[in-house]
Amino acid sequence: MKLLPDYQNRTYGLDIFRAIAILLVVHSHGKFMLENTLINKLSFLKTIDGVELFFVLSGFLIGGILIKIIDKNNFKLNISEITRFWKRRWFRTLPNYYLILIINVIFVKLSFIDGDINKFGFDFIIFTQNFFKPLTGFFWESWSLSIEEWFYIILPLCIFFLLKLFPSKKGLLYSIILLMIIPLLYRILNSNQEIDGFWWDVKFRKLIMMRLDTIIYGVLAAYIKYYHKAFWNKYKRGLFIFGLILVLVIPYIPREPNDFFSKTFYFNLTTISAMLLLPLADSIKTFKTKIGKGFTHISLISYSMYLINLGLVAQVIMKHFPIQNPIDGIIKYIIYWVIVIISSTLLYKYFERPIMNLRDKY
Repeated sequence: MKLLPDYQNRTYGLDIFRAIAILLVVHSHGKFMLENTLINKLSFLKTIDGVELFFVLSGFLIGGILIKIIDKNNFKLNISEITRFWKRRWFRTLPNYYLILIINVIFVKLSFIDGDINKFGFDFIIFTQNFFKPLTGFFWESWSLSIEEWFYIILPLCIFFLLKLFPSKKGLLYSIILLMIIPLLYRILNSNQEIDGFWWDVKFRKLIMMRLDTIIYGVLAAYIKYYHKAFWNKYKRGLFIFGLILVLVIPYIPREPNDFFSKTFYFNLTTISAMLLLPLADSIKTFKTKIGKGFTHISLISYSMYLINLGLVAQVIMKHFPIQNPIDGIIKYIIYWVIVIISSTLLYKYFERPIMNLRDKY
């Protein structure tokens, strides 16, 4: 099913970056099907969390958008521009999110998938389901969307006020530094909690106030690209190699849920490793192979894949089609991928993209 993207106006390296991120996420949610297979023997091979790649890439892209607006207006950012920025982001993210949220509610009510419907409330509408409190029991994957949506709100406002005080690129840099420091301090202040692996995941990794600094490192990358372009271009390969080494090594760093490092600087290190991959990825503008179209296709449907794969596919298989044996697991794992990709392509083509096409009309 062809989506006919505008290849000329896409950055292929960033398509690869986004595609790898979603492939890692989808695999992580479906790997239970491979538990008793020979493939499971490769479980010692650890990878970076694909969500961290998404966060950094998102920060880089929206950071670039805001920097262009600020530069165009001589280091000013007015409310009308912020409102337009929000409108464009929300046309991109909200319709798909609300559609899949409604389907999740229906699936849980009909007991088609497991979940605590009592956890569903107005907080899921305004993305506060994991602002200060842990998110458990319902539509788990929405935790990362909440972090992104609140970041879209907070970052422009932070830049707006600091540019009033410092009407130069310093105002932008101070905004980045501020949003790096506050979430880190919040994690440090809460690091004395005694928790296990599950609660580390929902109280530290998936809490909005704990993770806003993850996306800001992508904005820092955009800042370096636009204001230190010579450095960005000169060291892109060296930074990529160093970042790749970190990406491969960090998952093997020994850590426990109650380690101070695990609750605080671990997140910064993971994000920095992903950020270092961006200069080289951003420099790859085109492709010359058929595989390239595959990466671009996956990149285009990645948001739909993210929303669909866990609750609407993996959990359905887990509950209604339990794995019987290793061969059965491999077959269902393949079916899982086919369903996710086809469903996401249809959702993108007939729902997500038509709505995005409306952005410039209003």
